[in-house]
Amino acid sequence: MSLFERYLTLWVGLCVVVGIGLGHFLPGVFQAIGSAEIAHVNLPVAVLIWLMIIPMLIKVDFGALGKVREHWRGIGVTLFINWAVKPFSMAALGWIFIGHIFAPYLPADQIDSYIAGLILLAAAPCTAMVFVWSNLSDGEPDFTLTQVALNDTIMIFAFAPIVGLLLGISAIIVPWETLLISVGLYIVVPVVLAQIIRHQILAAGGLEALSNILARMQPVSLIALLTTLVMLFGFQGEQIIAHPVIIAMIAVPILIQVYFNSGLAYVLNRTVGEAHCVAAPSALIGASNFFELAVAAAIGLFGFSSGAALATVVGVLIEVPVMLSVVKIVNASKPWYERGKAVQRTGKASS
Repeated sequence: MSLFERYLTLWVGLCVVVGIGLGHFLPGVFQAIGSAEIAHVNLPVAVLIWLMIIPMLIKVDFGALGKVREHWRGIGVTLFINWAVKPFSMAALGWIFIGHIFAPYLPADQIDSYIAGLILLAAAPCTAMVFVWSNLSDGEPDFTLTQVALNDTIMIFAFAPIVGLLLGISAIIVPWETLLISVGLYIVVPVVLAQIIRHQILAAGGLEALSNILARMQPVSLIALLTTLVMLFGFQGEQIIAHPVIIAMIAVPILIQVYFNSGLAYVLNRTVGEAHCVAAPSALIGASNFFELAVAAAIGLFGFSSGAALATVVGVLIEVPVMLSVVKIVNASKPWYERGKAVQRTGKASS
């Protein structure tokens, strides 16, 4: 992991402090940023989100989709967790904790918005950081690449319907036009641009050139993320100061869903006989979220100062330490995992 990635939680914490301070002393600047919109799309955020997402999507080789059959058990388990379990379990946890247990301690006018942010956070699987988690858990690289490529393809078509369904069930009004614009701007267009750039780099200099360019682009992506967070906390400052335990309360359902979904994916892979090198990244992909997309969609749908935007940012805040703890768990439990009678021990799942 790079220095930025390893200490992401620290940088996010600093962004909280800086953003709140700037929002307090320079409110006019933040209001001007918030009003820079066209068709409900904030232009500064759109630029920052592209800078975040495109470098990550350049890593994805959609040609890996041809290898789906090689790891069909792990692929099936991860797809089930990502698309049939995680968004719905997060919505349920949001209703339980934010809508009921913690409701007396939260601003009443933001409760639905917090739940919406949690739904957005869980509705898209992580694209970039899972490569780091997979490497740390000795995951099968071909499986990880294939799974990410497949998830990104599904996300183009499934993100908006799942979000719309769950927000509708939660009685949260969905601006469908804005939601579809967000999908186009933050999923479809970046995917297309990233693949064009990827093919051009590979044609000009091969994999070595691609690796070098990605290494140079990674700091740009993370700086764009941190800049977005400063802007978010500039708008959220008063709310956080008035209710300092908001972040802790929002973190509870996120933490539960991470451990629940990673554990479920891990056990299901063991049950169907997948090798540990597939089960480990499957569990990690099943638990992590595409928080950059969630942040962008939350801002587009509900605005900078919304509870939805804050909820997605909490996901960023706890991403690294929580996922590293999952890596530690799957690594430490490998002997137990491989004692399963059906588990393959060949180091690679058979087709």
